[in-house]
Amino acid sequence: MARTDDDSWEITESVGATALGVAAARATETESENPLISDPFARVFLDAAGDGMWNMFGAGELPPELTEAVPEAALRMRAMVDYMASRTAFFDRFLLDATRAGVRQVVILAAGLDARAWRLPWPDGTTVYELDQPKVLEFKSSVLRDHGAQPTCDHVAVRIDLRQDWPAALRQAGFDASAAGAWLAEGLLPFLPAAAQDLLFERVLALSVAGSRIAVEAPGPDFNNPDVRERQRSLMRCYREVAAKAGQHEVPDFEDLWYFEDRTDVADMLRGHGWDVSAAPADKLMAGYGRSVPEQLDDGAPPSVFVAAVRSGA
Repeated sequence: MARTDDDSWEITESVGATALGVAAARATETESENPLISDPFARVFLDAAGDGMWNMFGAGELPPELTEAVPEAALRMRAMVDYMASRTAFFDRFLLDATRAGVRQVVILAAGLDARAWRLPWPDGTTVYELDQPKVLEFKSSVLRDHGAQPTCDHVAVRIDLRQDWPAALRQAGFDASAAGAWLAEGLLPFLPAAAQDLLFERVLALSVAGSRIAVEAPGPDFNNPDVRERQRSLMRCYREVAAKAGQHEVPDFEDLWYFEDRTDVADMLRGHGWDVSAAPADKLMAGYGRSVPEQLDDGAPPSVFVAAVRSGA
């Protein structure tokens, strides 16, 4: 189902289903022999959502239809779990480092099934604001509540679409724009048109005083590469066909969900506004966590760049 300006979704469809795919990768990593991360709630979300193609990340044996169509499917699944584990570790460390530096308000943009407010060891006095569509946050809160989970911080759910006036809603929820904040944009930007991405950062900058921090998973230079897109399209076609034959929930097509447009370079934009910035492509980030992309895959890491920045000026 193609995106529209005012679309919304349940957790098992459209953009929501991608959050379940990420949860499946986190669950698989958490339950592995030598996990890089620990997310005990990822499996809880999957159990609540029921069976679906997202569970393929943790399957002991992939469907034969898939391995026949994509012989390297198991290797690709492992590489994607490694990517998600590295991504999660990067953002976990960023947020905890921010709190060690004294930041006590965290804003997670398009929070999805991110359970950091429940699983990270937050210092006393930390408030975590989660922004996302009402249906997504309602699913998450109800599942965690039924599971008996309690936040490890002051948790504030801001039920709003990021295409609306979320800065006003965030302020109303208690965010103090005169104090430093830590911002997180994980798995978000490809789902926004280029103009909406620019507006998002314009709003973040307006709410960020000196000492504020931000971490972003940003589209890299190859995001719009036609060859890369064609490989992605071909793989997704195979996954969708297998899911359809198995009678599972429809697998979202990234061609329908993502906006393939030329975009502002996030790292350059932040530097231009006086932020101290570091950036690393996905393959280097993974290698830093000991999860190098398999040599058999020349496209085993998504074309993304991980950006971390601190606002040093006034």
